[in-house]
Amino acid sequence: MSDVLLQVKNLKMVFENKYRTFTAVDNLGFQVKRGQTLGIVGESGSGKTMSALSVMRLLPNQGRISGGMMTFDGKDLTLLKEKEMQKIRGKEISMIFQDPIMSLDQVYTVGYQIIETILFHERASKQGAKKRAIELLTAVGIAQPELVFNFYPFELSGGMCQRVMIAIALSCNPKLLFADEPTTALDVTVQAQILDLLKKVQAKYQMGIVLITHDLGVVADIADRVIVMYAGKSMEGAPTEVILTRPSHPYTAGLIKSIPKLGEETDRLYNIDGMVPDIRHMPTGCRFCTRCPLADEYCREEEPEIREIEPDHYVRCHKAVPQQEGGLRID
Repeated sequence: MSDVLLQVKNLKMVFENKYRTFTAVDNLGFQVKRGQTLGIVGESGSGKTMSALSVMRLLPNQGRISGGMMTFDGKDLTLLKEKEMQKIRGKEISMIFQDPIMSLDQVYTVGYQIIETILFHERASKQGAKKRAIELLTAVGIAQPELVFNFYPFELSGGMCQRVMIAIALSCNPKLLFADEPTTALDVTVQAQILDLLKKVQAKYQMGIVLITHDLGVVADIADRVIVMYAGKSMEGAPTEVILTRPSHPYTAGLIKSIPKLGEETDRLYNIDGMVPDIRHMPTGCRFCTRCPLADEYCREEEPEIREIEPDHYVRCHKAVPQQEGGLRID
């Protein structure tokens, strides 16, 4: 059995209408091993969520996969029919969606929604599914699970809804879990509890996790490896320690420099000027050239290829070289 659980190569995902086609994810590649956590970071609009929805085959109506290969546990997901994909989705690959309150159906009880997933994928009686659902609610740290089982999502807090989403995602012991901003809008204590829960479940089942976030603090706590995305492309990929201590791409360096540091006195926090470009108006050359402090004319004309600048460290930048401790300096 291969160690690699998910292999994504040259993934291209587009939105199209009757007039034009817009690329949201462009030639993305990554892999996730059993028991490994991959962090995908970047600003809103970088293509992080669309990458996950592509693997899950849950794209919006106007979205489609136009190229590449996605191999999960030896199966090419791009070739599977929808009925075959339904057997995998929710059972072998699960997802914690970005907004737990909106992702749960408000007209059905928490218990019904967990049981529904179990009965769809497992051979279980309703009584057995209910017992499993209560065990899951207990496992995700919900007090009085028998009582909460009969609650509706609108009767719960955001943190409790997030725990319910995790219970649903884990109900069939998936091999791979996508967690899309699982700690957003939660207070610091609840964030720590959610991350601790994911780590415990991963250790128990050797589950692969793809953590999608803009929070580098969360990445530092849980991820083994990180991909930095910008405007639909992977800009840098390396083990977490390398990314955080010696980044080689100006965008990665900017994200890290933006993190406030305890004890550091400053009049103004650092920010990356400008915004992620609209997919309808991508710049020529490097996608980051309009915001990069190091960009020159060559960067604005020629798009860089992603390349390995040192073992297991990949960067999409014309100027990238291996960095010493502290990483690339940008002003």
